Amino acid sequence: MNRSPSLRTRLQAALSGFAVHSLAGAAPAPATARAAVALAVVDEGPGARLDGIAAPAGWSGDAALLLTRRALQLRQHAGQWALPGGRMDAGESPEEAALRELHEEVGLPLTPGQVLGRLDDYATRSGFVITPVVVWAGAARELVPNPGEVASIHRIPLREFLREDAPMLEPTEHSPHPVLRMPVGSSWIAAPTAAFLYQFREVCLRGRATRVAHFDQPRFAWK
Repeated sequence: MNRSPSLRTRLQAALSGFAVHSLAGAAPAPATARAAVALAVVDEGPGARLDGIAAPAGWSGDAALLLTRRALQLRQHAGQWALPGGRMDAGESPEEAALRELHEEVGLPLTPGQVLGRLDDYATRSGFVITPVVVWAGAARELVPNPGEVASIHRIPLREFLREDAPMLEPTEHSPHPVLRMPVGSSWIAAPTAAFLYQFREVCLRGRATRVAHFDQPRFAWK
């Protein structure tokens, strides 16, 4: 990242000025569990990336977000795009859980000092309240996928989330709010992951205090 210091400062300033909506104090439903995911800002390459991604006018970013494809043998959401993350252990903070999951899933050890801030909690239809944590990961040169959880690791350039066709909003009969998707290459990522990516784009890259917790998920993500 040629402009790493300025980008890190920009991201941290955006997050410090953002009023996070937390569901920690809400009375959870009996099935609700707490989870955390990491939005890890890394160098764009080398790594498994998407082809055919062009930078929009005015953007010359050279950083990326770390995403994975879930292992095919998993019982839930096999093969889907995901951010490193999972259930919070008893007594863990979202930041601690996000850092632990990064280490467990992709072999990336980070320190608490590399945490930049949080985005809004998102309650899923499958009974989780997920807290997204933004972290600064730098070069992240030696990533190793945990074969029990991760099929592949991808560095998606930040410019990909600034595409003019993002986000993709689809009306649904199951909710007054549309289903949210974020395009990547010739594919797309669904909420809840898409909700975190869209809010990261709006808050961190565009300076807009945009809320996303109301957006719905496609039916396949309800389980």
